[in-house]
Amino acid sequence: MTPDHPQLKTSRAISRDDLIELPVRRYDGPVEFVDTPAALAAAATDIRSERAVGFDTETRPAFRKGESYPPSLVQVATGRAVYIFPLRVTENHTVLAALLEAPRAVKAGVALAYDLRTLQQVFPFSEKGIVDLGLVARRHGSRQTGLRNLAGMFLGFRIVKGARTTNWAAPQLTPTQINYAATDAWVCRELLLKFEAAGLLQATNAE
Repeated sequence: MTPDHPQLKTSRAISRDDLIELPVRRYDGPVEFVDTPAALAAAATDIRSERAVGFDTETRPAFRKGESYPPSLVQVATGRAVYIFPLRVTENHTVLAALLEAPRAVKAGVALAYDLRTLQQVFPFSEKGIVDLGLVARRHGSRQTGLRNLAGMFLGFRIVKGARTTNWAAPQLTPTQINYAATDAWVCRELLLKFEAAGLLQATNAE
C-alpha cells in the first residue's frame, strides 16, 4: 500500500459545496491559435525550449449511440503561452508527434491514456515522458482525480467547465471555447509544478 504523502493528508477530496465556494480562475495569458506556418514555427520553438508542458485535447461531442469523433484540438501550455493546435491543419501533426515522443519533455495532463489513444487515430506516435496527474494524486491518497477537483484541492480555485460539450470541430471557435481549452492546459502545467514542489513525482518514480 502506498503511504500517504504529507502534502496530501488534508487533500483527499473536496465537496461540491466547498468547490463552488472557491474563486473562479481562467487562463489570462497569451493564447496562440496555430493555423499558419509562422504560428507553427513560433510554437515549435517555444515548446522545444520547455522541460515540461501542460497537455490536453478537445473532441467534438457525440450525442447519439454509436457515434464518435477523433480529437479536434490539442492544447499545449508552456511558461509563456498556450498553443491551440487544430488537428485539421495536418502540418501540426509533425510538431505534436515530436513533442509526444521527446523523452525529456514532460507532458502533464489528466486521463491522458484515453486522449493519447484517440489521438493515435489522427497521427502516429510513440509517447514518452507522460505524467498523468490524476494517477499521481491517486497514488498519494486522493480519492478525486478529475481536473476540476484537482484544481480545487491543490491550486485553491475553480475552473468553469460549461464549454466542454460544444462543437470543437467548428471552423471558428468562440472566445469562450478558446479560453476554456487554454485554461485546461494551463491548469495541467500548474498542477505539475505544484506536485513537483511537493515532491510527489520523485516519490512516485521511486515506488
